[in-house]
Amino acid sequence: MGEWIEVATVADCPPGSCIEAVVGESIVVVANVDGDYFALDGICAHQGGPLASGELSGCVLTCPWHGWQYDVRTGKQLLSESIRQTAYRVRESGGTIQVELPKP
Repeated sequence: MGEWIEVATVADCPPGSCIEAVVGESIVVVANVDGDYFALDGICAHQGGPLASGELSGCVLTCPWHGWQYDVRTGKQLLSESIRQTAYRVRESGGTIQVELPKP
């Protein structure tokens, strides 16, 4: 197991929203889908758009730059089986949202 990094409070990421956080040397997007938290690489695989600035609709996060869409539960890009954002483990602990930084 890796190290758990506190990235926000629960109040910072209400249901239906996303926030950007730095975990180690990575930028991640944390999404709240009906009280369940998910975290992905926050930089779009297409041209580097900021996913946290995109629109979250249910489990689908749309990049604000060119409309690429990802399932926040898996990181899978919706139109291609071969494109996936790195997904991170997330937990809520004592009112905070924590993302696991994998061991190198």
